[in-house]
Amino acid sequence: MATFTVNPGRFDPYKNFKFRVKWDGRYVAGISKVGSLKRTTEVVEHREGGDPSTGRKSPGRSKFEAVTLERGVTEGAHGLPLIGSGDWNDGMDAVGRHGRGESVWLAWFAAAVCDAFADTVEQAGRPVVAGLWRERAVRLRDAADANAWDGEWYKRAFDDDGLPWGSRTNDECKIDSIAQSWSVLTGRPAPRAGRAMESLGRHLIDDGARLVRLLTPPFDDTERDPGYIRAYPPGVRENGGQYTHAATWAGLAYAAMGDGDAAYRVFDIINPIRRGDTAAKVESYRAEPYSVPADVLGAAPHTGRAGWTWYTGAAGWTWQLAVEGILGVRLVDGKLDLRPRLPRAWPKAEVILTQHGARLRVIVENGGPAWADGLSITVDDKPWDGGAIPFPEPGKERLVVAIAGPRQKHGREQEPASPPVTPHQPRMGSV
Repeated sequence: MATFTVNPGRFDPYKNFKFRVKWDGRYVAGISKVGSLKRTTEVVEHREGGDPSTGRKSPGRSKFEAVTLERGVTEGAHGLPLIGSGDWNDGMDAVGRHGRGESVWLAWFAAAVCDAFADTVEQAGRPVVAGLWRERAVRLRDAADANAWDGEWYKRAFDDDGLPWGSRTNDECKIDSIAQSWSVLTGRPAPRAGRAMESLGRHLIDDGARLVRLLTPPFDDTERDPGYIRAYPPGVRENGGQYTHAATWAGLAYAAMGDGDAAYRVFDIINPIRRGDTAAKVESYRAEPYSVPADVLGAAPHTGRAGWTWYTGAAGWTWQLAVEGILGVRLVDGKLDLRPRLPRAWPKAEVILTQHGARLRVIVENGGPAWADGLSITVDDKPWDGGAIPFPEPGKERLVVAIAGPRQKHGREQEPASPPVTPHQPRMGSV
């Protein structure tokens, strides 16, 4: 172990640093400044270990290399990314074990990532690179829509032999949730995303059992091998149970399409407190009613029983669905970006936001004029022309009132789906 000669009375030079490195119980390095991406060309101050420690300055850099995207956004026979030994659902590790299987979900997800990376490098002054990745995002979405549509929903994947999973031609895994939800969450909803989400609601949301299933029917007797997901009994975890990550994505997709009723329907099913409001539910659920579980079993005799709880990723996505998806409250660069999707049964919602001693009191009311180009918003009783809403000065409060008109439910008669107000894109850090 490292040893250091320490003066116990000396000033700790790392006390106020944002990131600190501890070695053998002592702080030996730190970074005092972490700028946003568009300011990374500024000098970064740091310290090197020793007694006394030495201050250093390093030039910031704005060089961003798309190594992960280049490796991950591959292309197979259908123009879709190769699934390899699994995508988000690592249990599907045999779908592409020979290097030819493709993932439909990964096409939607990668397109969203490509667009996000393009925004990043454009901020860093590289518009040509940004344009290349936006073109790649378009090709991914086009390939998924052209090659994965199954008549009522999108297929989930193609295996090494080019055979589909998540298709009406399959006896097991006819439909998979995330291939539908991410056709919306990809950033620019696919032309048939409305029908896909209708199918998700019809086949995968079980109000009686209070489940939002990942896929159905579960893998059981099929001679084709999708991977170790089949080792789970039918209805357990990813194999036909409710996997909470995917369930929240369904809710966020409904919210993005303007359907607050469907978004809240999903949230209400996920909400663990609703699993403990009767003795019978407590006996069935058998877990803490205040902690989000990774999964909920979906087969008798244990239908509705929680899997492992305290799942922070699932809790984070559930928070996004409630706060950013349904309430529509999101802070962008320290300002309020308000895009609510309230269920019709709610007359209004009220949110208090605080930041550096300042408050925003936000009231969203259902009713008023129908959707046009956006919400009807006033700030301190004055019409707001649009854009993010800043906080007032410290110690003061600002009143924000938004009036939302009646929703038009999505459906095949309205395709391609076109939300009246551009939805929030999900934060993808915990996918």
